[in-house]
Amino acid sequence: MKVLLVSDVKKLGWLGDVVEVANGYARNYLLPQGLAKAATDNNIKSIAKAKAKRAEERNLERKQLEKAAQAVSGAEAVIAATANELGHLFGSVAKRDIAKNLRDQGFEVADDTVVLHEHIKEVGTYSVKLEFADDLAVSVSLVVVPEGVDVEAFKVQQKEAAKEAAKLAAELKALEPVAEAKPEGEAKPEGEAKPEGEAKPEGESKPEGKSKPKGKSKPEGEVKPEGEAKPKGKAKSAGKKEK
Repeated sequence: MKVLLVSDVKKLGWLGDVVEVANGYARNYLLPQGLAKAATDNNIKSIAKAKAKRAEERNLERKQLEKAAQAVSGAEAVIAATANELGHLFGSVAKRDIAKNLRDQGFEVADDTVVLHEHIKEVGTYSVKLEFADDLAVSVSLVVVPEGVDVEAFKVQQKEAAKEAAKLAAELKALEPVAEAKPEGEAKPEGEAKPEGEAKPEGESKPEGKSKPKGKSKPEGEVKPEGEAKPKGKAKSAGKKEK
C-alpha cells in the first residue's frame, strides 16, 4: 500500500515522501497516528510547500549534528561510583549517566545518542559509541573509577594492568607446543591400516556347525594290493598223495 508521509518517520522516510508499506502497518499505525495520508495527487500537492520547508530544516539539523559530533569525538567522561575491592559496582552506569556527564562538559549529547547494549557494572576504561544519525557516529572514552580514588592515578594503574595482561598472554602463547608437521614425502603405507575387526586368512574358515562323520572310510589313496586276497577255504597241498 502506498502512503504519503506527512511527518518524518525514522527508518521509513521524510515528510512528503510516498512510500510502500504493508496494509496493516498503514491502517493500524501510520494513518491513525496522523503520520501518513492516502497518496493522492491532491494530498501530494497540498504538502509540497511543507515538504520543501522541512527539507531545509533537515539540512540545518544535519549541520548541527555534524558540528556536535565533531566536537565530542574523542572526549572523555569520568564517572565515580561506589565499588567493592574487586571493582564491582554496587550500582551501574547507564546511558543517561554518560550523556549527562558529557553535557556537563558543554557537549550537545542526548541520552538516546549513547549506544550502550548493557549497563556498566565494573570500574575500568571503556570506549562508548555516540550515534547522532544512522550514518554519523563517533566514539568517546568512559572512565569509571571507585569513589575517593584519584582519576589520574587510576588511569596509570589501569595501563600498567593492561601491559601486564598483554605480557602474560604473550608468555603463555610462547609456551604453547608447536605441532610437528611430517615431511611431505613421508606417507603412511596404503596397506597399513587398522582393521575394523580381526579376520582370519582367506583359506581358513570356521565350519558352520560341528557334525559327526557319517562313517569311517578309508582314504582315497589307500588301496589293497590286487594279488593279496584271503583264501575262501583251507585246501590240501597238491603234491600230497592219498593213502
